[in-house]
Amino acid sequence: MRLWLIALFALCCLWPAQAKTIVYQRHQAKEDPQLRYVTAVLELAIRESGVAYSPRISALVMVQSRGLDELRRNTGLIDLTWTMTSAQREREVLPIRIPIDRGLIGWRVALLKQHRLADFARIDSLQALKRYRAGQMHDWPDTPILRSNGLKVDTSDQYESLFKMLAAGRFDYFPRSLIEVREEWLAHAEMGLAVEPTLLIRYPAALYFFVSKQNRQLAADLERGLNKAVREGKLQALFEQHFGSLLKELNVSGRRVIELRNPLLPPQTPLQRPELWYRPGE
Repeated sequence: MRLWLIALFALCCLWPAQAKTIVYQRHQAKEDPQLRYVTAVLELAIRESGVAYSPRISALVMVQSRGLDELRRNTGLIDLTWTMTSAQREREVLPIRIPIDRGLIGWRVALLKQHRLADFARIDSLQALKRYRAGQMHDWPDTPILRSNGLKVDTSDQYESLFKMLAAGRFDYFPRSLIEVREEWLAHAEMGLAVEPTLLIRYPAALYFFVSKQNRQLAADLERGLNKAVREGKLQALFEQHFGSLLKELNVSGRRVIELRNPLLPPQTPLQRPELWYRPGE
């Protein structure tokens, strides 16, 4: 009997642990421009963490605020989302403070109607930009950031409606991050929109993974995996693989830059770690 128990114990130790499921948020976009890259980052973080997790997308489509509320209430509907950080969001849910976008969520170029290109080619200051109306989602941190800098913003509670509103002339431009704009432009090619080629609107921001405050082990595992990926250059390599040619194509270093303040940026943002942030020409 004793030998049988020893053999059974040894077998259990050798049997691989069943992977824990991570359910991540399904966003509103028909073709989510961040999804391929962010899921690749999540899979990299899992591999580097050394813990067996199996990620899958949620069945239910949610706006950002709904996903964050599910995590805040720890309902179990989702385990993880990714979104721009803010002080309020970090009070309510648990951030993993590695900017998976390397800060580019705050580097914005304008989607606009073709006939507006000449107008925006003449913009050379924040004051000049204030003449035009931007469009954003009602629950995105970008909305109060833009407004706090004196910019006019119209909002919608439906992501796809913003493209229709832009095409219909309800507002003048839709500021989109460098990691989103090309996919969004291609997905709405029939609307006659253009990517403005001369201007960059920039504010300090970070795209993080967020989990429930009751799921600290998941946060610790993913943070460990991401930090290991950064130390070994794997996150930077994945970023370059997805966005290197795009950033050259968008001529980031050749654009006129309008710098904005971000009053929502938490003081814990790891700005002192240069290896986490994108720098043109690196």
